[in-house]
Order: sequence, then C-alpha cells, then structure tokens
Amino acid sequence: MAEKYIKENANDVVYHLEYNAERPHLIIPEYGRHLQKLIDQATLIADREERNKAAKYIIQVMGSLNPHLRDVPDFQHKLWDQIFIMSDFRLDVDSPYPIPTRDVINLKPERLPYPQKNPKYRFYGNNIKYMIDVANSWEEGEMKNALVKVIANHMKKSYLSWNKDTVTDTVIFEHLYELSEGRLNLLQSTEELLKTNDLMRTNKKMSNKNQPQQNNKIKSNKNGKKPFQKNNNNNQK
Repeated sequence: MAEKYIKENANDVVYHLEYNAERPHLIIPEYGRHLQKLIDQATLIADREERNKAAKYIIQVMGSLNPHLRDVPDFQHKLWDQIFIMSDFRLDVDSPYPIPTRDVINLKPERLPYPQKNPKYRFYGNNIKYMIDVANSWEEGEMKNALVKVIANHMKKSYLSWNKDTVTDTVIFEHLYELSEGRLNLLQSTEELLKTNDLMRTNKKMSNKNQPQQNNKIKSNKNGKKPFQKNNNNNQK
C-alpha cells in the first residue's frame, strides 16, 4: 500500500535551499561546480593509484567540454595546469607535465611601455616621423630626393584628410623642415606637390571604399528597361 502523501512545509524547503553566495568559490567558473566537486573529491582519495586514475578521468571530462581545442598544441598541458589550479594546488598526482606553483601563477608580467610620442602635428601621425627619420639617415642623391617628395605629398594628403581645407605647399614645407629638425629643407625649392583637388578626390575615393555598398539599386534588363515590380498594396475605393 502506497504511503500517504505528506505535504511539505514551505518554511523547511526554503530553509534548506543552497544559494551560490553560500557555496565555495569557483576558481575557474567555466568548468562548472560539478567538475569542481570532482576535483575536490579526488584530492581526498587516500590511495595514490586511485587518485591518479581519478585525475586522468577528470582530464578526459575537461577535454570533452572543449572539443574545439583538442587540436590546439599543448592543450593537454593546459588541462593539467588547470586541474592543479582548481584543486588549489592540493592535488598530489603524477602529472606528465611540470606541476605549476602558486608563485608562478600569481606572477604579474612587466608593464609594456606604450609607444606614445605626442607629436606636435598629430594629424600627420607617427609613421610620417619615422619616414622623416629614415630620410635623414640616407645620403644625398636622387633616392633621398624622391623619398622626401613622397613624404611631403603624404603630409599634404594627411593634412587635407583631417582639416578638410586647402593648404599651400609652403605650409607643408615648413612643417617638414620643423619635423626633420632643419635637415630636410624644401622652402627654397621649386618643387611642386600634388594638386589639392587631386588629393581630395583620392581621399574621397578611399572613404567611399570603407563604406558598405548599397545593394538596393534596381537592375535594368538587357533592353535598358527597369523590371516590372508588382504592387501588392490593395487600394481601397
């Protein structure tokens, strides 16, 4: 005979609920709490052989959770490092890889210097200054003169891209003279740079390439006529 159903007390049910805030902290939350509990149970196994078997089984489960990483080099090495980290370095098993330590994990990398030059004319960019430095290191000749002309034209193009206004060649030559510390002097030169209209047209073409193309244009047939489009809207009389 089946036992009579006994209605549970709602207060007792709520009292036995387990909240995440009361649970132990997950070291690597991506693997979930069940895998964390498996690792905690493995650390409590007394027999070393059984503990090694449990660790290898857990490694297989961790690998199945990330099948897209199976072909990644040193993937198994990463899993073994993670199982030791998740055990809070309490798991004593035979690992095929060097066992990481807490000091190595908590070691912070050195801060990388940010290559900020703070140029005076920021609209030219740092690459222009690099090109000017290269031109300063070259010997006098046709190659250096051609490079200086390319730099000046690129400076004029960059100036027009950001300022959207006309600029004379004299202004570009003055900036080039200042950025090169007086070593590239075209102020007395009769050399002419590209026309402003040509550079503005080039900048406009480059900006149009960066914009997504619109495919809403209606294609015409071979006779030059537009295809018939049916109007599905019912006109109410």
